[in-house]
Amino acid sequence: MLYENYQTLATEMKGNILVVSLNRPEHLNALTSTMMNELEDLWRKLRDDNKTRVVILKGAGEKGFCGGVDIKEAPPADAFDMGANFAYESQTRHGQLQLLMRQIPQPIICCIHGAAAGAGLSFALASDIRIITPNARFSAFYINVGLGGADMSSSYFLPRHIGSGRAYEFLLTGDFMNAADAMNLGLASRMVEYEQLMDTAMELAQKIAAKDFLAIRLTKEAINVNLDVSGLENALRMEDRNQALMIMHNVALGRNAMA
Repeated sequence: MLYENYQTLATEMKGNILVVSLNRPEHLNALTSTMMNELEDLWRKLRDDNKTRVVILKGAGEKGFCGGVDIKEAPPADAFDMGANFAYESQTRHGQLQLLMRQIPQPIICCIHGAAAGAGLSFALASDIRIITPNARFSAFYINVGLGGADMSSSYFLPRHIGSGRAYEFLLTGDFMNAADAMNLGLASRMVEYEQLMDTAMELAQKIAAKDFLAIRLTKEAINVNLDVSGLENALRMEDRNQALMIMHNVALGRNAMA
């Protein structure tokens, strides 16, 4: 299986471990339509890859992991003509990225330094193991840019990772969670200095990769199934509907304001 020729992702095979970097460091590795296409391709390929045992996901550069969706990217020319249909289809694709991450058989170890906001938070939440640095910080930033705080699986994963009480606070305020809180709340399993981040991830990945691949796969599947109460797909449907409605609501307000 080949994982190369991507514009916004950098990939490197280290034995049977695949290291994937969100590779737009000059833009805090923000998610664009190209990156979304490439992540979809990557995750779909991994579903049928029985040789790659573990995936390490990280952000390129020293600034941070991922700052969210790149709001500077212009929408397609026909976006407003398509109206709610475009908003819903676009939002659904964003949410499907997290579903694809859970469907691949390989455990994903996410290395987080600096900001993991918006889409960056969702990528971290959908990963199986999170290793952070002391400067890591997390935010469901969606609510700070005119959307609902539940987006890209945040309302599904965050309460399951840290409990509903604190999840309510972070999803409703968009405030940042610091590294100490992430450790205390159980969101991250290890905290190391930035210089040790990849070494720690590789050590853990190698330990997992040494296990039987079917055992790894079945363990991940079992954990996923037991996390599901109402189901991730149902959670995503609700989030996608609400976000599409919020997008159209904002568009309508903008047009009224200009009239």
